[in-house]
Amino acid sequence: MVARYAAVPRWQVSALCAAGCGLAALRVSGPVAMAAVALVLWCVCLSLIDLRIRRLPNSLTVTGAAVIGAFAVAADRWEAAALGAGLLAGAYLLGRLAGAGFGGGDVKLAVGLGGVTAMAGGQVWLWSAVGALILTAVAGLWRGCRARRAGIPVPHGPSMCVASLITLAALG
Repeated sequence: MVARYAAVPRWQVSALCAAGCGLAALRVSGPVAMAAVALVLWCVCLSLIDLRIRRLPNSLTVTGAAVIGAFAVAADRWEAAALGAGLLAGAYLLGRLAGAGFGGGDVKLAVGLGGVTAMAGGQVWLWSAVGALILTAVAGLWRGCRARRAGIPVPHGPSMCVASLITLAALG
């Protein structure tokens, strides 16, 4: 299973991790800084994998959601995190069942990202959810008709991660 992920160029991982961690460290301080850096690294790894193989592995989505849940309990924000996770994952699950093109990995990723954005507030949660859909739509338009005709899907996980990180940095 790990061999499938080895095709992601190391320089991409290094550059994105360094940039994201630097921005996270500038935005927050103290114990929350370590959590912010971990969130950035998690999102970068998931995004690169989804872009490369069009899948979000359970080993990362479920583990990340569990860590975010544990952080929410430790920060005494578990109610907000549980509500945000449930609402976002529920919306993605309904979209998946309705044939909107979301994968099971997107639903599982929504648990973690819904929880972490809801801990920062309802406005952050809402802008993150809407922003992810807008980013995927823009990516689909940018890729053009050739990719759609060839049946190559536009991965939604990177949009979810980018929208969450941007709204957390800007509004959180």
